[in-house]
Amino acid sequence: MAWNEPGGGKDPWGNRGDQGPPDLDEAFKKLQAQLSGIFGGGSGGGGGAGGLNLRMFGFILVGLAVVYGFLGLYQVDQGERGVVFRFGAVQENVVMPGLHWNPPLIDVVEKVNVTRVNSHSHQALMLTEDENIVDVALTVQYVVSDPIAYLVNVRAPRSSLTQATESALRHVVGSSVMDDVITAGREAIAVEVQERLQAYLANYGTGIRLDKVNIDRSAPPNQVADAFNDVQKAKEDEQRFINEANAYAESVIPEARGEAQQIIEQANAYRDRVVARAEGEADRFNKLLAEYQRATEVTRDRLYIDAMETVLGNTTKVMVAVEGGNNIMYLPLDRLVQQGGSTAGVSQDNIRNIADSIVRELNDRISSGRVRDTR
Repeated sequence: MAWNEPGGGKDPWGNRGDQGPPDLDEAFKKLQAQLSGIFGGGSGGGGGAGGLNLRMFGFILVGLAVVYGFLGLYQVDQGERGVVFRFGAVQENVVMPGLHWNPPLIDVVEKVNVTRVNSHSHQALMLTEDENIVDVALTVQYVVSDPIAYLVNVRAPRSSLTQATESALRHVVGSSVMDDVITAGREAIAVEVQERLQAYLANYGTGIRLDKVNIDRSAPPNQVADAFNDVQKAKEDEQRFINEANAYAESVIPEARGEAQQIIEQANAYRDRVVARAEGEADRFNKLLAEYQRATEVTRDRLYIDAMETVLGNTTKVMVAVEGGNNIMYLPLDRLVQQGGSTAGVSQDNIRNIADSIVRELNDRISSGRVRDTR
């Protein structure tokens, strides 16, 4: 049975006096009256309800203002700096550490850590000056020195850092030989890369300051590692042989120089001795010449006597031929000495005294022209 038939169920539109549909105009009028009461409209008995709604609206506004104020509070840590963007435009003043406030939806604050040391790793295959390929891996340590430049001047600072590192490294490695890149020249290459990379970043205005560039690894590619190791071993052997040769040379050359110096000193000493002896003989001859010129006969006899004394003083037998006869005088000095006593008991001085006596006798005979000397 339908609800609108006689004896049907309840009216779904409520307990109405009539059974017709609701009046839409009346419903709109009631809604308009309620809105007018909320925004201060209406009169008569609706005045009290309108004042209450006005106070509620004021409370809502105050609450929204408080929430807006709290949303604008922010804190900058000790190691950070804040950059304010007002309607998208950067403000020149950097926000220092502490508690600050900015109007939400108007200002946007970007925080940048300026004390943390950031690290960027880079690896690439590069061609050296001597046309060799090396695999170089390095680490760049940096800090943000200018937060405004870091956020504004460059769209992607880390991407710019990667590209600048690639450029600086290829420029330095391309100007170096392979031995310097993979051996003792790594530290110098790292310093040069850091200087060039810092110049690039300054020109770009990235606001990045480099702290250190470290060459983590520099080696030939894996495909040629075995051949490169063989070359290095050959170079090490070459250097070892050179060191051994230098050590041998350092041990032999000083000894040879010492022997040469010794021979030179001996030669100089012999030269000085011969020269001194010659000079002495020449001086003695000059003195004898002066005496000979002063007394010719006396000097000649004296020289002859001295010569005979020197000759006869070193001999043990003297034979003297007598003029005008066939007899030869034989003086066995050694026998005479033996007759005088054992040779072991006769000293050299005694023999010399005997010889001197004989020489004097012969000199007397020679002076008188009675004998001539012979040996």
